[in-house]
Amino acid sequence: MTKCEDNAARSAPDLAPDRARKSPVASGIAFLAMVLLGGCATLPHAPVDERVARTELLALLQTLNAELLGHDSATLTLERWCADHHLADPAKILARRVHGAAIPIPEEVRAALAVGADEPIGYRHVQLVCGEHVLSEADNWYVPGRLTAGMNRQLDTSDEPFGKVVRPLGFQRRTLSARLLWSPLPAGWEMASDSTPAPALRIPHQVLRHEAILYSAAQQPFSVVVETYTNQVLAFRPEYRRVSDP
Repeated sequence: MTKCEDNAARSAPDLAPDRARKSPVASGIAFLAMVLLGGCATLPHAPVDERVARTELLALLQTLNAELLGHDSATLTLERWCADHHLADPAKILARRVHGAAIPIPEEVRAALAVGADEPIGYRHVQLVCGEHVLSEADNWYVPGRLTAGMNRQLDTSDEPFGKVVRPLGFQRRTLSARLLWSPLPAGWEMASDSTPAPALRIPHQVLRHEAILYSAAQQPFSVVVETYTNQVLAFRPEYRRVSDP
C-alpha cells in the first residue's frame, strides 16, 4: 500500500457505520478521503533523486569534454553534439562575430605561435551558435600569413567557424588545458550522508573551458584558441530549463 492509500485507509473505518454516513461532517470527511485515495493515481511522482540528476549532468559534461579532446575540430564536435541531442534542425554551427574594442595580444600567444613582435596576428571573438543555442564562446588568435588569401577573406567576411575555414590545412589540435568550470556534484559529496542537504542546483552560464594550439599538417602553429562552453550544451535536459543562469 502506498503512503497516499494508507492515509486514506486510516480515515475509512470511521465512516463505516450508517449513522456516520448521514452526518454532514462525516460526509465531508468521506469525500476528502475519496479525493485522497482517488488522487493517488494522479498525484505527481516524487522528483527523481537529485543526486542521480547531478550525476547524469556530470556524465554529460565529461562526455562532451572527452569528445572535444578526442577530435581536432571543436566545431564539428559541437555540430554532432547539437544533432545527437536534437538542439536544432538543421544542426549547423555558425560563428556569430562579437565586435568590441581591440585587446592586446598576450605575449604567451606570440610565443606559442612562434612569431616575431612585428608579425601581424588576427583576432576573432565569436559565439558558436546552433539554432537558438549559443554553445560556446571562443577567443581565437591566428597568423594570417600562414593561411591562404581565400581563408583570410572568408574569416573577415563570413559567419563560417574558424575550424571549417581552415580545414584544408589538415590541422591538428594540441590541448593546453581542459577543465570543468562547474561540477554538478558539490565538493565532498561522496562522504556526505543521504540526509545531508546539498546546495541548491544551479547551472552557471560557463561550464567548461579548453585552451589549445592548432598546427598545420607541416606542424607549424597558426592559431591559439580559448573556448568557453556554456550551459546551453545541456539545453535538452529538464534541469536546464529550471535552474540555468542566463
